[in-house]
Amino acid sequence: MGRLSVCRTVAVVTFLSASPVLAQEPVAWGADFVFHTFSIAAVDPQTGEAGVAVTTRNPCVGAAVPWVRKGVGAVATQASARTEYGYELLDLMEAGSSPQSALDRLLAEDPQRESRQLGVIGVDGQSAQHTGANNSAWAGNLAGPNYATQGNILVGPQVLEAVARTFEASEGSHRHLADRLIDALAAGHRAGGDSRHGETQSANVVVMDPRPGMSRRQDGQSVNINVCEHPEPVQEMRRIYDTISETLGFRALSQEVGNDVLQLKLMLQALGYFRPGEADAEWPDANRYTQEAVDAVDRFRGEQGWQTTVPGNVDSETIERLWDKLEEVGKADAIRVRLREVLRVRR
Repeated sequence: MGRLSVCRTVAVVTFLSASPVLAQEPVAWGADFVFHTFSIAAVDPQTGEAGVAVTTRNPCVGAAVPWVRKGVGAVATQASARTEYGYELLDLMEAGSSPQSALDRLLAEDPQRESRQLGVIGVDGQSAQHTGANNSAWAGNLAGPNYATQGNILVGPQVLEAVARTFEASEGSHRHLADRLIDALAAGHRAGGDSRHGETQSANVVVMDPRPGMSRRQDGQSVNINVCEHPEPVQEMRRIYDTISETLGFRALSQEVGNDVLQLKLMLQALGYFRPGEADAEWPDANRYTQEAVDAVDRFRGEQGWQTTVPGNVDSETIERLWDKLEEVGKADAIRVRLREVLRVRR
C-alpha cells in the first residue's frame, strides 16, 4: 500500500466568498466554503478511465470537490475548497505538466495553501497531493498505484488505509472504475469515515471514459451519480449504480406463485384472453405466473391502448380496468362467486 502523509495541526479557517450565493447553492454551505471529507481520485490504465469518488457530512459535495477530464486525469479539491484548482490543474496537465509540478506551481501562488487539501492524478498514474498544516482534526493523504486518497476531520488513518487497500485489491478485476471507486469509498466509510455525526451527508462519483462509444457525451462522462443529501449517501450511491447498471442483486428475481395469479387468470379467461371454455381445475400451474398468462396480460393491455416495457405488468390500473370490463360484459358477479371459493383466510 502507498505512503501515508499526515497532518494533525488544529486550526479554524474562515474566509468569505467575494461573490453572492447562487440560488441553488445549499444553504448549509454558508459563507465558509469548507469540505471536511475524504475522497479518492484514480485512473484505470487498461481502459483510460479517470474518476473521483467523494463523501462528506455536508450537502451536495459533488458540486465542488470532484473534477475530471477525459484523457487528462482527475482532481479532488477539498477542505477550504478552491474550485478553481479543478480547471487550473487539469489545464496545466493537459498542456504537459506533471501532477506534482502543476500542484507545486499553483500552491506557490495561493496564500491560503495551508488551509487546502488536494489530490490530483494523471491518466498515466502519476499523482500529487497536498494536505495543508491548518487542516483540522485528523487529516492526511495516501497514494499508491493509480490512485490518490485524502481526507480531513476523519476518525483516523484507518479510513484512508481502508480506501487504499480496497482499491488496490480490485486492480485487474475487470470491473468498471466507478464500481471500484464506490467500493473503496464504502470501505473508508465502514472504517469510521468523517468523525462528525448528525450532520447532512452527501456523496458523488464521476468518471470520464475516452473510449469510443462508452459515453453519449462529447466530454466522455460515463458516470455521474450525485447523492446530494441522504442518511447513508455511500450506500445509496451503490444502490443507484447497481440499479442503473442492472447489476444482478439490485432487485429480487422470482416467478410469482399464489392465489392472486389464479384470480388474474380467472378474470382474463372470463374476458376471453386466457384459455376460454376450460375449467380451471384442469389448468397445470393454475397459481403460477406462466408465460402464457404473461402473454394474455400483454394482449389485454395492448387492446386498452397501453404501452409497457415490462412484460406481464399488472398494476393497480390494470386490475381496475379488468374489473371494469368484467362489469361491462356482466361477468363480474360470477367471478366474485368463484373467487369467494378460492380466496379464503383460515386459522
